[in-house]
Amino acid sequence: MNTYLLLKTIHLFGVMLFLGNIIITGWWKFMANKTANPVIIAFAQRQVTLTDYVFTAGGAAILLAAGMANAMLHDMAILQTKWLLWGLILFSLSGLIWVFILIPIQYQQAKAAREFADGGTIPESYWRREAWWYVFGITATILPLLNLYWMVYKPV
Repeated sequence: MNTYLLLKTIHLFGVMLFLGNIIITGWWKFMANKTANPVIIAFAQRQVTLTDYVFTAGGAAILLAAGMANAMLHDMAILQTKWLLWGLILFSLSGLIWVFILIPIQYQQAKAAREFADGGTIPESYWRREAWWYVFGITATILPLLNLYWMVYKPV
């Protein structure tokens, strides 16, 4: 069995879950918001929060574990290999944005969404948080996309 290829396959599966979910999450929220329907927006918010825990966090854990395992098992010097180091830095920065900014915003939005889920009025505070969610969400999405460049092209 070729452990390098097995771990690389698992790593790529994690990448698909992670990147796929963070990209589609923005789409779901954007399209739900366009309806201006509190019931649809509340439903989308619940799903965004749930899928982030399952697919974004799950994908991140899989890709990180498989990537680190592959690097360690195959004697890749992470801190001395520029593309690995930059990959880890970009991944970590994105993760920090998710943990310290986006997840707290989503938690507050989910709480607000429970209150207007039956068709109530969406408070202005929800929309202010939504604006910040887009700013930091786009940033946290661009970082792993840049990471994709480092992982594929491995510039020296």
